[in-house]
Formats: sequence, C-alpha cells, structure tokens
Amino acid sequence: MRKLLITFAFSAGLLAANGVQAGDAAAGRVKAETCLGCHGVAGYVNTYPTYHVPKLGGQHEAYLVAALKAYKEKQRSHETMHANASALSDDDIADIAAYLSSVK
Repeated sequence: MRKLLITFAFSAGLLAANGVQAGDAAAGRVKAETCLGCHGVAGYVNTYPTYHVPKLGGQHEAYLVAALKAYKEKQRSHETMHANASALSDDDIADIAAYLSSVK
C-alpha cells in the first residue's frame, strides 16, 4: 500500500510539474465518442481533401492534451479539428486525453 501511495504521489507530481491536468478517463470515454467516429477506425482516410486520420488509442496523455489545445487555439491546421476542439473546456480535454491514452 505504501509503495502504491508513493507511486501515486510521484505521478501526480509529474503531471503537475508538466502542467497537465489529470483527467477522468471514465468521463472522457463519453466525451470521446465523437472522436472515435474517425480516430477509432483502423486505416480510416478522410476523402476530400485526403487526410490520414491517426489512431489515438494508447497515445501519450500529455501529447493529446497539447494537440487538442493547439487545435482549439488554431495553432495546428485542420478545420474539422478546429470545430471539434473549439467547444472543449480544459476539463473536457483532460478527460478525453485520459481516456484515449488508456485505450490500447
């Protein structure tokens, strides 16, 4: 039990030090349903214009948070992602990232 508490405290410290808000994966599962329409389909390619759509399951949580925030702030280019991310709060982003990073 002590080892588990130390591991948890260390992990929480790393998340805080990196400025990543710890998300709720269970809440993120519901919020990510829209994402899975494209990102949950193996080999999916959007057709006009053609984009390779990456699989997000198992991706690093901090990367997902950074990517969604960049789309929200239009620092990454993709109109569909701008539209999807613009409505997300920081809590939504953290929850979605927590869920997607837990999916293999």
